[in-house]
Amino acid sequence: MKEWTSLMKNLTLLTQFGLSFITPLLMCLGICWLLQTKTGAGAWVYIPGFFFGLGSSGMVAWKLYVSVTEKEKRREKKKGISFNNHE
Repeated sequence: MKEWTSLMKNLTLLTQFGLSFITPLLMCLGICWLLQTKTGAGAWVYIPGFFFGLGSSGMVAWKLYVSVTEKEKRREKKKGISFNNHE
């Protein structure tokens, strides 16, 4: 049963990472589409929108990486013997 729980946890994290990575890019491209259709801006608007979307997706990936590494550091630090945790 523990393997099933671990598998579901990893699948959930992978799905969360995928959605968090693609959402900023799609939002920036959506804003570019609105700018082009509503204001009549040229198709060049998509180029900076694409790069801004990639930048924000990179920031999401970096924040996720930092969060996971800090959690692992805390877990390693917690493994020692403490007052309530005797071996």
